[in-house]
Formats: sequence, C-alpha cells, structure tokens
Amino acid sequence: MFIGHFGTAFAAKKIDSRPSLGTLMLAAQFIDLLWPVLLLLGIEKVAIDPGNTTVTPLDFYHYPISHSPLGVLGWGVLLGFVYYLVRKNWKGSLLLAALVLSHWVLDLVTHRPDLPLIPGMEVKVGFGLWNSLIGTLLVELAVFIGGVYLYMKMTRAKNGKGKYATWGLILFLVLVYSSNIFGAAPPSVEPIAYVGMLQWLLVLWGYWIDGNREVR
Repeated sequence: MFIGHFGTAFAAKKIDSRPSLGTLMLAAQFIDLLWPVLLLLGIEKVAIDPGNTTVTPLDFYHYPISHSPLGVLGWGVLLGFVYYLVRKNWKGSLLLAALVLSHWVLDLVTHRPDLPLIPGMEVKVGFGLWNSLIGTLLVELAVFIGGVYLYMKMTRAKNGKGKYATWGLILFLVLVYSSNIFGAAPPSVEPIAYVGMLQWLLVLWGYWIDGNREVR
C-alpha cells in the first residue's frame, strides 16, 4: 500500500488537530521512510521479481526490523514518546504511535505473505490484496479519498498557498501512485532505495501545507 497510508495521515487530523500534517505523514509512513535506509545499508533486502503480485514487481523477502509487528510496535512507541517529550501531548503521542501501527495493518491487507511475524522466524503473513488490481485500487483509493475528505472538512486554507499546495500534493500522490502501478519495473534495487528516501520531501510538503491552513 502507498497512497492509503497518506489517507490515514490526512484522516488523523480529525482525531487530534494539534499535530501538523507533516508529523502525521511522518508517522503514517515511518517504517517506509526507515526501510530505504536499511536497504542501502544492506540490513534489509528486496528483489525485483516481475509477476510477484499483480500490483508490484517487488519481492520483499527480508525486512524484519522495519516491517515485523515487534519492530513496528517499537518504532511507534519511540516516535510517540519523542513527540510527547517535545509537545507534552498524550493524545497526539498515542495517535502517532497508532499511525505507525496502522501502516503494518494496511500492509497486512495488501501484501502477499511476506511480512515477518517475528524477526528471525520463517513465519510470514499477508492477505494478498495486491493479487487483485481492481481490489487494490478500490481499497487504497477509498482510504485516501476518505482521509482527504476528513482533512478538508477539518481545515481550511488561510491563503492561496494553503489551497494550491494541498491540491498539488493530492495530485502528485495520485500521479506517483499511478506510475508505481502502471509503470515499468525498476532497473535495479538501488534506485528503489533512493526514490524511497525522497518521501521525506513529502513530509516537508505536509508541514508547508499545514502552516498555511487552520482548523475550522
């Protein structure tokens, strides 16, 4: 799942308006922001395998630190704790931790059985929604559109930047998502990691948007 994770970040603003959209996006995508670093360091592994599923040509065969339930729980607790130290907002801290965990839950729905249940063990899980293109599109777009709707209902633009930056991000995410699904397989593993690192720019985009919007 890709665009659906951003949908949860948008929706989370409805639960607690104090965290910035950038912070919510950071939490919702945290383990996918961590994964490219571990990939470049050779700690986690992925292979290009066209036909692995209908939606993605990638075989995520080793990522226990970033994508096991135990690892995700640890990252969620860590992020929530750091946020509390800075903002002293328990509700926001719990929300961020829940967003980190929500990433694994949504991945569980979409991935084939490649998510390690426990690091160091061969047991892997995944419901395999990625084997259905139509099913994937319906679920991911529903989560994304629902999240954007809640965010728009919760906030309003203070100026032109708040309006156009928001719609620009929405359009950009849809274009990237379309490219991921309908584009060609990447030529090698290394570019996957570098492109994944660019997601930090989306987090910054979220901060920029929220700085130019206000709660209704």
